[in-house]
Amino acid sequence: MTALAWEERIQRGAHPVVYPAIRGLRRLGPVVRVPGIGVVVSDAATAREVLLDTDHFSKVGPGAPSELWTPVLGPSVLLNMEGSDHARLRRSLAGLFTPRAVRELVAVSVPEVLAGLPERLLAGERVDVVAETATTAGTVICAMTGLPPTDTAVGEAMTAAQSIVGLVRLHRRSLTPSQVRHARAVLARLSAPALDAYRSADPSTVPGRMRELGLSEEEAMGAVGAFVLTGTETIQSFVPRLVALAADTGWLDRLLAADPSTTEGAALRGRVVEEALRITAPTPVMLRSVRAPATVGGVRVRAGDRIVIATISCCRDAGPFDPAAPVDAAVRHLWFGAGPHFCLGMPLALAQVDAVLDALRPVADAGRAVAVVHRSVARGVLIPAYRSLVVEAA
Repeated sequence: MTALAWEERIQRGAHPVVYPAIRGLRRLGPVVRVPGIGVVVSDAATAREVLLDTDHFSKVGPGAPSELWTPVLGPSVLLNMEGSDHARLRRSLAGLFTPRAVRELVAVSVPEVLAGLPERLLAGERVDVVAETATTAGTVICAMTGLPPTDTAVGEAMTAAQSIVGLVRLHRRSLTPSQVRHARAVLARLSAPALDAYRSADPSTVPGRMRELGLSEEEAMGAVGAFVLTGTETIQSFVPRLVALAADTGWLDRLLAADPSTTEGAALRGRVVEEALRITAPTPVMLRSVRAPATVGGVRVRAGDRIVIATISCCRDAGPFDPAAPVDAAVRHLWFGAGPHFCLGMPLALAQVDAVLDALRPVADAGRAVAVVHRSVARGVLIPAYRSLVVEAA
């Protein structure tokens, strides 16, 4: 089965009805109004225009992310803010998510989790990349919330985050009251150590540093919750799909052999990872609410309309997986958004990707290849993913 055929299975496993419907809409035009869903945008250039135009399109309002997350996280998180308040909070948080800061966070929390991985592979053991990535992501959650990264804590953190994210569906504009109560209770348990760290002003913790930066308690807890919810499923989905895509297309050996400490090696790794992000589109759909009458790709919209940006179509239609191909400027990094809401957590996600690739590099250094020997697709999840991806050293 080809790389893109596997990606189709992954997408349909997660959304057997919505995914083919969304992909089919692009045949009707780049922008299509769908009753009950909204105005669906399948063109990258048009999508970027919407994301950059905050005068007409907002993350706050009917059909926007605010309807889903404000009841759970509160009113002061980047997911549901606009204007000067959003800019102020983003500036306050920016220092915590610089490439250097996140590398330090990952370097402290992750290497021990992945220690021994290459030795296990070289000794003939088969390893599930999905499980390894989940442990890595869970350990980072623990680092952000102040939980001690024991096996139990890591597992509980991942399960807690997944139970909330799994409530979200494209056709559902808001969570039900019972779902909100469940999500708030889960986040309260997950964030309790973060709250303690914030109140004690411990500078060795992320919440403690947020207090140092001047964030209120409400803002700090909202930020922790938002990054936990938006980052866990994304990274757990992407890393196994990156490995599978690279293996299926003959790029995995080159990816793992690339030395990221050299200019050439870093560039090669960056292109392969970026191209895999384009194909997998870790944020398959983005939502905006129309603030004022406008025209989107020739379709007139009015205040209160919902814009559904089909990121998966915008990105996937730029061509097959090919890290050697020129980058389409309209598509570049679109999966992380654009404009003032460009994903602040991107460096943290990439740092976790690098940690897993660095852990696999010694297999290539030993003259062996990492081969995919078994895989299965996750079903009924929000972010399309493999349920398992088993590899061995060939």
